[in-house]
Amino acid sequence: MILYGIPTCDTCKKALKALKDAGHAAEFRDVRAIPLSEAEIDRIVQEFGDRAINKTSPSYRGMSDFLKASDPEAQIAAQPTVMKRPVIEHEGRWTLGWDAAAQAVWLG
Repeated sequence: MILYGIPTCDTCKKALKALKDAGHAAEFRDVRAIPLSEAEIDRIVQEFGDRAINKTSPSYRGMSDFLKASDPEAQIAAQPTVMKRPVIEHEGRWTLGWDAAAQAVWLG
């Protein structure tokens, strides 16, 4: 299980703790320290489309109009912190965010 996020994100911290408390061997992937590959970005956007972008984030608001008008792959490649967090993947199953639906998938 991989949780993609950033270490300063409170939601990522809560999700990681809950997953570990539930017995999951969750690996945290800091997308700033270890940038996502083109294939990883493509896979995330394939799963979630435009929802992968957090349009309320300071990272998004600080983007140029040109970058805001570009595709989600380009936005995440240019600024990984614009990705909605956490993205969790395990055995081909993906969730975005840490809402009740994501918690139901991973915590039962």
